[in-house]
Formats: sequence, C-alpha cells, structure tokens
Amino acid sequence: MSEAAKERPLTGDLRPDGAALSLKEYEAAGGYSAIRTALGKMSPAGVTELVKTANLRGRGGAGFPTGVKWALVPMGPDAPRPKYLVVNADEMEPGTFKDRLLLEGNPHQLIEGVILAAFAIQAETSYIFLRGEYTVAEERILRAIDEARAAGYLGENILGSGFTLHLYLHMSIGRYICGEETALLNALEGKRATPRTKPPFPQISGLWGKPTIVNNVETLSNLPHIVNRGVEWFKGLSRTPNGGTKLFGVSGKVKRPGLWELPLGTTIREILDLAGGMRDGHTLRAIIPGGASTDFVGPEHLDVQMDFDTVGKVGSRMGTGTMIVLDDKTCPVGMVHNLIQFFAQESCGWCTPCRDGLPWIQKVMAAIENGEGRPEDLDMLRGHTKSLGMGLTFCALAPGAMAPLGSALVRFKDEFDRHIRDKRCAWR
Repeated sequence: MSEAAKERPLTGDLRPDGAALSLKEYEAAGGYSAIRTALGKMSPAGVTELVKTANLRGRGGAGFPTGVKWALVPMGPDAPRPKYLVVNADEMEPGTFKDRLLLEGNPHQLIEGVILAAFAIQAETSYIFLRGEYTVAEERILRAIDEARAAGYLGENILGSGFTLHLYLHMSIGRYICGEETALLNALEGKRATPRTKPPFPQISGLWGKPTIVNNVETLSNLPHIVNRGVEWFKGLSRTPNGGTKLFGVSGKVKRPGLWELPLGTTIREILDLAGGMRDGHTLRAIIPGGASTDFVGPEHLDVQMDFDTVGKVGSRMGTGTMIVLDDKTCPVGMVHNLIQFFAQESCGWCTPCRDGLPWIQKVMAAIENGEGRPEDLDMLRGHTKSLGMGLTFCALAPGAMAPLGSALVRFKDEFDRHIRDKRCAWR
C-alpha cells in the first residue's frame, strides 16, 4: 500500500492518467491479499463480525451498517440456496458521480470486495448491476472480471479454499428507480423495475426468492482495506464513530467542481474549500449536501461535519456525500422545478402518490415559474410534501423528491412569493 493509500485507501493508488489499474498493478499495491487472508484464515462469521466492528456504513445513501445487514442473511447448512450478492452500480442520483471513479479507475478493488462480501454470506453467484450509460466502466469491469477469473480469484474453488463464486456484469435499463434495491432485483430478474413490498426483505427473500445482499460500489470497495489493515486503522481514518473515509463531491458554480476522498466528518466548509470556493462574482446561497434527494442547508451550516449522524441534526442527510451548490444568481424555484421534473419523469408509476403526485407538482411548479402561479398553490405544494412523505409510498423516490421542495418552501419562501406576486421569474 502506498503512502497515499494509507490515508485514502479507495483512491490513493488510482492512476493519474485515469486509466484502470491492471491486475498486476493492483496486486503490486497489495490487491487480492485480503481474500487470501479471509478465505484462508477466517470464517464467514468472522468476516461479518470484522465489518460490523469496523462500523462500515453503507455508502449508497441510507448509511445502514453493512455488517448488521449481512448478519440478517440465513446461515448454516439449512439456509436456503443459492444465495446472491448484488452490487448496486446504478448511479443515477442527480449530482452524484462518486462510484464512477471507482468503477473506471480500480475495478479489481470492487471485485475483491465482492468476493469478501460473498464469502461472508456464502453466496455462490454475484451480479454487478451497472448504470446503462457507464460504457467505459462496462468495458473495464468486463476486462477485470476476465483477468480475475484467469488468475484464480473467481470461479470454482478460489485459491484452493473450497469457496466458489461466479461474477457477472448486468447492464441497467437506465432508469433511476433501478437504484432502489428491490426494483433493481426485479429488473435483474427481467421484470418491470418496480419496488417490492417489504417485508420480506431481500436478505431473506431477494433475487428469485433467495437470500440476497445488495451493496453499493463504494461500500464494497472498502472491504479489502478493512481486512488488510484492521478495524482500529479503519476507524482511525474517520473523525466520527462512523468508520473510514468517504468520497465527497461538489458541483455547481464553484471554481473546481470535483471529487475527493476525505475522512468521514470533514466539514462542509473544508470540502467547499477544496472546490476552490464560489466562482468570482457568485455568492453561496444554499447547498443540497447529499445528492438531489436531500434537504437544503444554508451558509450557517458550513461547519457541520459530513457524516451519517451530524447532518441529520441540522435537518438534512449526508446521502451520497455529493453536494449541489446553489449560488445567488440561480433561481431557487427554477432549481427545485428542475429536480421535480427529473423525479416525475423517473417515477416507475407503481404507486398512486408518486405516479400522480409528482407530475402534478411539476405542473404547478412550471406555472409558478411561468408567472401563472396562485397564492393557494404554495399551500398545495406544502400539503404534497406531507402526502408524499416517507411511509406513504412504495419506495423513497417521492419522499426524496419532497426533501428539496419542502426545505425550499421554507428557506426560499420570499422567492416563491415573489414569483407569484410579480408573475415572473426575476432570473429570466
């Protein structure tokens, strides 16, 4: 492991030219040593306990403890077979572009993480469910799978351990809803990509009715480093009880939009500083901290730590850790309208609140933007943020869409009122 990789294990060994690490380059950096340790010296339960103790939380947005999730899978000789491990690489959240870096730059790191997770739950088959537009990642993952299989890291009796894993790449149909784990499983089965009723949860009845774990790309990419370096090292990377580092991104009118691997608990201010601050002539107005389905926070929250617990205390979520910055020259009403358009278009149509509610909200938002809004429209929008809330829909798509809208109606109330009073958008 290089010196950079000791502090930035996910990205420290990436090539500066953006090309993917070859098998030889990955092995030279310590790659595939973790599966030699796990398959040769550890039990499946031991790997699960290690990940649980490291406090690795899911990096897909929800932040659920990874080891706890694995522990829900039935184990032992009487457990249902086969079991499946599915990689959620369907990265379609607006503002989010973190997994692409790992998929394109170091696919072997992901593959090793897949092997470790599959060993922990004793899965015989694994699928990488990849966003359809990620064609560069597709090419590089397929090459890495072939390399790993030829080297004996995939297939029958891996490294003589008796453990077998077959790994396949599946290209997504290209819908946002496929990022919801049960809709992803339906799509993988060749069905319409709609969410499933829970319970049963995928850990008990997932892909083809068998025990299944669905984990995010960034989550799985941490596993080789936890096995190689240990729990205390992994916890020491973070400024909070949440273990490890995090890929944080910034988009919007900043000087250097980009992506950085930083300790969990890095503040919003520090991340914006890495992005060079606001462009000349622009002032920070608000931030969506974790992808499009999180609530706005304001300049007063710049010293808030980005981790799974602290951001929630100020009324938002860390989500994917990829910020969208709103400046003083961009209309907040128009920005939220743009997001609502996306969510309305990407609704799978499975449940009534989302299928009918989001297009209606989009029409009302368009009327406000076009100078045709009425004062009572704002009460209607506020009502919808409640009627499309969490627990009232099959999945979190509509509640996620309500997060930026609900917070904007409070934070930018004067802007909504001005649009209706002046019958126009002042930024047009």
